[in-house]
Amino acid sequence: MSLDLSLYDKVLENRVRLQIMSVLVANEHYDFNALKELLQITDGNLASNLKSLEKEGYLIVEKSFVDRKPNTKYIRTDKGQKAFENHLTALENLIKQQYK
Repeated sequence: MSLDLSLYDKVLENRVRLQIMSVLVANEHYDFNALKELLQITDGNLASNLKSLEKEGYLIVEKSFVDRKPNTKYIRTDKGQKAFENHLTALENLIKQQYK
């Protein structure tokens, strides 16, 4: 029996990118420092994974100032939401296949 992995998203197989998208799907937006603290990762690791998700069109970046300090906010896109949902469906199907 063959397994259909057409919904599996290679971008989201990375643990940090999957965690970022999980946070953004559950929340309207999240800022850089809050993501870094929540995920307990370095600035560089977070920045590179956010850049990958932005490049894919899975999130957008909004830059602003809060009390004269720069603030970078990340918001999932519809494309990112759909990719995340499809990826979860593929993982669920994989798990179900293992227990048939």
